Amino acid sequence: MVVLRGLIISLALIGGIAKADIQWRIPDKNNLVMMTLPQGKVVVELAPEFAPKHVKQFKNLVKKQHYDGNKFYRVIDGFVAQAGPKDGSAKDRGVPLLALEGEWGFKKDWPFTLVQTGDLFAEKTGFVNGFSVGISVSEKKSWLTHCPGVIAMARGNNKNSGSSHFYIPNGQAPRYLDRLMTIFGRVIYGMEHVQSITRTAVIEGQAPITADKYTPIVRMQMMSDIPKDQQITLAVERTDSPEFLARLVKRKERKNPFFFKAPPQVLDVCQVPIRSKLMNE
Repeated sequence: MVVLRGLIISLALIGGIAKADIQWRIPDKNNLVMMTLPQGKVVVELAPEFAPKHVKQFKNLVKKQHYDGNKFYRVIDGFVAQAGPKDGSAKDRGVPLLALEGEWGFKKDWPFTLVQTGDLFAEKTGFVNGFSVGISVSEKKSWLTHCPGVIAMARGNNKNSGSSHFYIPNGQAPRYLDRLMTIFGRVIYGMEHVQSITRTAVIEGQAPITADKYTPIVRMQMMSDIPKDQQITLAVERTDSPEFLARLVKRKERKNPFFFKAPPQVLDVCQVPIRSKLMNE
């Protein structure tokens, strides 16, 4: 453990890593999904270490082209963009229901980087491999948090009723959904295209948005199934590196001259963007 100005980082997994790889990692393409929208491509990194059953089912559905032609039918500004087959359609029948994977015990060997203690929704928040995590020390529980850009499974009132419909928070973080839903990945490329998905909810007095105006999913594919020359290769910022820790400190202290009044040293885990960059092969 290394402590720096009140922030803690576990360096357990850094030993043995090549120096050039300390700041960036290359995600496994078997855990990357490319979603093609009319406005561009979106890449989602799945999180099998946190939601293995949801990831497995989502991968199977993607491979079966389950989502191709589906539309984002529930899109609320500052909340979520939700998509899936029409309720009750033949395409959605027969998809198994999933038990909620909303929380789990915390593994001591995870490369956890603390962001804040005393979060409004968690005793501690931080990152594990780029995914934002909440922790309850008293309950010995941890969970992924509803930051903008995560992907989670929709469900009914029954907590174990998720199947194929999913949503992506597109605005403020709906953290009150933490532990109630299963988050199984996050957008690492193309979030601007998610933000531009047509809103289906309108303000009072406006004409409703008809279904023919909903944004469709042109295609959804596993990155590993796409011809190599059409793949998008990305590097993602490591959240267990000294460079990332230094960036957290800087973001928390905000010593830039612009801040003529220093704000409180509070850092919401959802206000820490995890950077990605395109790689040339």
